[in-house]
Amino acid sequence: MSDTKGPATRRRRTTISGGGGAGSVKQANGTKGQDAGAKPPRYPAGVKTAAAKVSKQRSSHNNGNQDREDSGKNQQHQSRMSPRKQRSVVEDINDRLSCHVLQESLLSSASGYSNYRGILNWCVVMLVLSNARLFLENIIKYGILVDPIQVVSLFLKDPYSWPAACLIIVSNLFILTTLHVERRLAVGTISETTGWILHIFNLTCMLVFSSVTVLTVTSMTPVGGVFSLGIYTVLFLKLYSYQDANRWCREIRQAKAKRLTRSYSCPDVKQSNGSAVHSLVSYPGNLTHRDMYYFVFAPTLCYQLNFPRSPRIRKRFLIRRLFEMLFLMQLLVGLIQQWMVPSIQNSMKPFREMDFSRMVERLLKLAVPNHLIWLIFFYWFFHSSMNFVAELLQFGDREFYRDWWNSESVTYFWANWNIPVHKWCLRHFYKPMLKTGTNKLLAQTAVFLVSAFFHEYLVSVPLKMFRLWAFIGMMAQVPLAWFVGRYLNGNYGNAAVWLSLIIGQPIAVLMYFHDYYVIHHGSTT
Repeated sequence: MSDTKGPATRRRRTTISGGGGAGSVKQANGTKGQDAGAKPPRYPAGVKTAAAKVSKQRSSHNNGNQDREDSGKNQQHQSRMSPRKQRSVVEDINDRLSCHVLQESLLSSASGYSNYRGILNWCVVMLVLSNARLFLENIIKYGILVDPIQVVSLFLKDPYSWPAACLIIVSNLFILTTLHVERRLAVGTISETTGWILHIFNLTCMLVFSSVTVLTVTSMTPVGGVFSLGIYTVLFLKLYSYQDANRWCREIRQAKAKRLTRSYSCPDVKQSNGSAVHSLVSYPGNLTHRDMYYFVFAPTLCYQLNFPRSPRIRKRFLIRRLFEMLFLMQLLVGLIQQWMVPSIQNSMKPFREMDFSRMVERLLKLAVPNHLIWLIFFYWFFHSSMNFVAELLQFGDREFYRDWWNSESVTYFWANWNIPVHKWCLRHFYKPMLKTGTNKLLAQTAVFLVSAFFHEYLVSVPLKMFRLWAFIGMMAQVPLAWFVGRYLNGNYGNAAVWLSLIIGQPIAVLMYFHDYYVIHHGSTT
């Protein structure tokens, strides 16, 4: 112990470890090191090398033991894994390595695949190429047969005699007669029975007068006769609907209904419809010349007091429809003159000789242009022409056809390809028959019977011969509809409908043309 005063100094305590030797000094604070003043021991070179080798062997031995312990632990861990985890590992490996899955071929019905747009485009391309070949063959064989002057001669034999136009003008007498009778019925000067008799007489005179005129006037051409009789048929259906709807209005008025539906009557109010304002009329305020002639020119066969109206006339839409009408009309005339007429003329010899195989060949050859012309006519009339008239009159209901091309039954086709006629038959013929207790099948047959009558009326009278081919063809739709509906479904039904359209019409065309050819040109051949 020192007697010297001053700052107290702390001396480090050291312990000697091991078997003596100044080289194994441990500090009391746990750190290894040598004394500050001591020097490291010196060994001979051989002793230092041997010590390094022993240290490396011990290190490698310890590492080997550690690896064996780790591998053993991994094996024990894998053996302890649950079966679910083992399956997930296997599935993960399969997912990384596999390239096959459970699936059906695209063209199999079980695959659910429905995008055949490429195949449809291929069909269109093949159709265009095949018809182009036929058209080129026709040009090489017959030359250019399109003659615009001949088209005029189809309507007129004498440029100073216009019987078809005069017949159409005379139809105004029947229109005004219907309006006059309705006015008398509205004020009660004639009874319902008398008015009904007058209407039936007026409508019957329409059909009889037009038929007699076409049959007796020698200057009336077949095309002019078809056109004028078509106008009279449309007017017949319109005027029947006109008197029917007004009769329903009188019945509702007599029953003093508090609330009248818009289809029959409406209060005198103004309705704002876009940029146009149309007044709603009520019975008998609708019995005017303006209302009657709007209905006469409107693209519909079913009358109601207030039609849906479009807000304005779209000029671009109107011009497009007009361009389509003019272009498609020229195309129809060219196809008929260039393609269809030579095919029909070449079909007469097999018919005279009753060569069945050649008849079938000519029938199939005629089917292509006939069906193409029918499709173009459908678009020209039901889309271009009727939309043109509807746009001019701001007529709002533009549903002139539905998706008849997807028809899987014959009844669906006839109910959707001509909506104005279908609505008329449903409203004024089919439903009234059902209300009287008529059987549904019998009512459907009656509808086909009326349709068959007008088809024959529009063909036999202008041709001035009665063969009933159109009537038989329409009535054959009844058993065909039953057969397709009972035994064919889905795509098979749709194929049956298309087949009846493609083959059925050329048969009727050939039958009529053959008979007409024999009657008018048989003595010269």
